[in-house]
Amino acid sequence: MNYRPIKDTRREAAQFVRRALAGFFIIFAALAILGFRFWFLQVAQHEEFQARSDANRILTRPLAPARGLIYDRNGVLLAENIAAFRLEVVPEQVADMGALLADLQETIGISSDDIDRFKALVKSKPSYQSVPLRLKLTDEDIARFAVNRWRFPGVDVVPYLTRFYPKGKTFGHLVGYVSRIDAADVKRLDASRYAGTTHAGKTGIERSYEDLLHGEPGYELVEVNADRRPLRVLERVAPTPGQNIYLTVDTRIQEAGVNAFAGRPGASVAIDPRNGEVLAMISVPSFDPNLFVNGISQTDYNALLHSPDKPLLDRALRGSYVPGSTIKPFLAAAGLELGLRRPSDTILSTGEFHIAGQKRGYRDVRAGGHGRVDLVESLAQSVNAYYYSLAQDMGIDRLTETMAKFGFGAPTGIDLLGESSGVLPSRDWKRGRMNEPWYPGETVIAGIGQGFWVVTPVQLAHGMAMLAAGGISYQPQLLYATQEGIGDTPKRVKPKPGGATFFSDPANWDAVRAGMIAVVNGPTGTARTMGNSFPYVIAGKSGTAERFSRTTEKWEHISQVAEERHQVLFEAFTPAMEPRIAAIVALEAGRGGGRDAAPVVRHMFDAWLFSDSPAMVEPTVDSVP
Repeated sequence: MNYRPIKDTRREAAQFVRRALAGFFIIFAALAILGFRFWFLQVAQHEEFQARSDANRILTRPLAPARGLIYDRNGVLLAENIAAFRLEVVPEQVADMGALLADLQETIGISSDDIDRFKALVKSKPSYQSVPLRLKLTDEDIARFAVNRWRFPGVDVVPYLTRFYPKGKTFGHLVGYVSRIDAADVKRLDASRYAGTTHAGKTGIERSYEDLLHGEPGYELVEVNADRRPLRVLERVAPTPGQNIYLTVDTRIQEAGVNAFAGRPGASVAIDPRNGEVLAMISVPSFDPNLFVNGISQTDYNALLHSPDKPLLDRALRGSYVPGSTIKPFLAAAGLELGLRRPSDTILSTGEFHIAGQKRGYRDVRAGGHGRVDLVESLAQSVNAYYYSLAQDMGIDRLTETMAKFGFGAPTGIDLLGESSGVLPSRDWKRGRMNEPWYPGETVIAGIGQGFWVVTPVQLAHGMAMLAAGGISYQPQLLYATQEGIGDTPKRVKPKPGGATFFSDPANWDAVRAGMIAVVNGPTGTARTMGNSFPYVIAGKSGTAERFSRTTEKWEHISQVAEERHQVLFEAFTPAMEPRIAAIVALEAGRGGGRDAAPVVRHMFDAWLFSDSPAMVEPTVDSVP
């Protein structure tokens, strides 16, 4: 017989209570954890999640600053920002992009370069953002598009600012140009400063003073929807425009020099010897910098790149010229300072100079020689024998040492990037370059600026300015003043102080200057017509550097040789007793420095007569970083 156990009600109730309490505790703990989590997310992490939410809702759009303007010392505009129009396309609004581009090619003339650039940009942007297709539309282009606008959904004409260089080729190398930021620019530029900026300085002043010209970007806070489409602007902080800069150059002198070159390849630099301010810096042939601003076509670029005259080479800064006889005033000064010559010392020029024990003769300019000449006549007639003898007595080591004091063989430090050093002949240079010893004959020809000598025009102009200043060296500079904005007072840049004078005895400088005055004003001077009717006394020196050796023993006067055979140069300063301008001209082809290069210098001096007055910019002197 089975018996059912008696039910323990009290025990079961107690067990139920324990289980209920455990369940309530678990539920309470879960609710507490959930509540804590809600508090943590809503309160403790409020700022972080608010920022994330705003980042999804609010887009920060950078605003590029307006680029600073560039003027010459008198306020002539050299680089400005002008309003232009471009054609933009919103890709998502175009059903057939290929057909659209083909139709636009026929309607307003879209080039293949424009299309290639457009396709590359489309890949890097959202489909709802407009992408520029063609830049700088003409009035005719805009009118033609307006008539056919109904045919091109998603295409529109949009205004924008672009860089423009009103003087074009005249300042192509000096001012330089801006162009689209490329991969190399990205590596060197501060990404935060260039947010929203599409262009940066590539060459010349535009590159060297990029930090001053660029300015600081602003931004807009734009509310967007879930698809990142702009809805409204919540806040706007305007960008800070770049500073305007004034250069030391004078447009009148620059233009006079360019016109006098008449297209002949070469370079010229003019400097104020009192402070190192560059008054003109010319390289011929040049190029139109406006071609590069919005992307040069492949056709135009190939034409510049493969031109035999190399218009893309900045000859003033990087050109390589054999100085020839323009080195003689510096050598004469060195001979006096070293005590190897006195102004009254003479040598006999017989037409050839011989090193003791050598059969080979080193020729003078004139067959039969110049007779007995002193320092002044050696410069006036450019007597090679005088400087053959002086260089031999000086020796290559002292020659190199003293010529280095005039800045040869090293960059001048001018405020432009890419300056070449030239070549100052020396034992060490030849040993390092050719692994050969130095020979006495090489010292002799170094005395007339031949052999291994190489100078840049800015280097030679700096040396000439130093000589004109009585041996005091001022570093060449191009930055004249800066201006925070239109209407603000420009601030002059402090000129860099000059170095110690080269001349220990002023009489030595007087003797060299007398010889250079005789070049232009003496009856036997190699440039004796150059100073005619000029109100100030000009001191100068011609130079003709042979680029090819003579092939026969037949005596040929230099002016009877084909002009393609020589580089010709001329250097000068004026007024001779209180110099205010020193200039050099180097032509890659000519018959003589006095004949071909001197007239270019004279044209520049004529223009200087009308510009040697206080500049328009006469603000308080201040330093610029």
